[in-house]
Amino acid sequence: MKIVFASNFFNHHQAFLSEALHRMTGGNYYFIATGRMSQERKDLGYGSQESDYVRKTYLDEDAKKECQKLIDEADVVITGSAPEELIHPRILAGKLIFRYSERPLKQGNTWWKYPYRFWRWHRNNPRRSPVCMLCASAYTAADYAKFFMFRDRAYRWGYFPEVKEYPSLEELMDKKDPRKLLWCGRFLDWKHPDDALRVAKALKDEGKDFVLEFIGTGQMEEELHRMTRELDLEDKVRFLGSMPPDQVRRHMEEAGIYLFTSDRQEGWGAVLNESMNSGCAVVASHAIGSVPFLMKDGENGLVYRSGDVAMLTDKVRDLLDHPEKRRTLGSAAYETMVATWTAEVAAERLMNLAEHILAGEKNPDLYENGPCSKASILKDDWM
Repeated sequence: MKIVFASNFFNHHQAFLSEALHRMTGGNYYFIATGRMSQERKDLGYGSQESDYVRKTYLDEDAKKECQKLIDEADVVITGSAPEELIHPRILAGKLIFRYSERPLKQGNTWWKYPYRFWRWHRNNPRRSPVCMLCASAYTAADYAKFFMFRDRAYRWGYFPEVKEYPSLEELMDKKDPRKLLWCGRFLDWKHPDDALRVAKALKDEGKDFVLEFIGTGQMEEELHRMTRELDLEDKVRFLGSMPPDQVRRHMEEAGIYLFTSDRQEGWGAVLNESMNSGCAVVASHAIGSVPFLMKDGENGLVYRSGDVAMLTDKVRDLLDHPEKRRTLGSAAYETMVATWTAEVAAERLMNLAEHILAGEKNPDLYENGPCSKASILKDDWM
């Protein structure tokens, strides 16, 4: 089976899935990068990995022609943020395509954009063509269902960063600092790092013993430092700057609690994969795309209503007051990742799903949960 994955650029979030597909296809896998990576993402370590199966359309005309040929001749094409002109010949030929998308309505479903979106999305995905959706958000299927698209052809998917299997889960949990709260990412308003500071203020006022660490940089950095001073949190909050992914993982391995505070604009959020795999007890916003796929509230983490700082504070306080609960949730989070949400599981299931479709089976339903299981229509206010 020949598989091609076309998207904007290659990064460490796709590397492990790509390696698995390259191995399982016997080297018959290619990743096509269609755009150049921003310097901000390079500084965050996104461009640190690349392989000989990566092709780039933007190098010259010959490179673009080679990429087009690979797409046209593949058995399976996965397409994310790639120009539609590369995929259109395949649509006309009626060949299998897996769209790969976070939720398209991160800003909501404004009525004046609806007609154009309806026309464009249906034009690019003819009803009788074998086009399926790999949902890189638990809300993707619901967003497209508003346009009568991909019903019964939407499958759970996501991002698949490295999943580590530690020699001893007990040793991993033993080395964690139960007082340490961790927040990682770009300092953007829709990621709400300021909510973590508000939690810290409430906890300090209650006399709780903790430390909050931030990893990242971004446009809110000056504001966050100002808030830290004004809220008298300089003894409780540390800003560690940006760092490569392997160093971020080391901090996750040491943290007892991970805070994930983004709103609906967080399409997936690969830090959830990484923090759960690192055995953190995660407290996460319900609006984050990965949360309903990866987390079950009270079983392998805690979920709060997006924007509800009081609810977020209550759940963090609960973990600080009950270290045994923190350990149980962190251990369950780790088990979720190593058992189900690995690049190897995703690659194997995708190939199996594709084989069933190529054999003529309509909308196969092969798995109960995890990658390539059917994605349900999840409402924004499900919590």
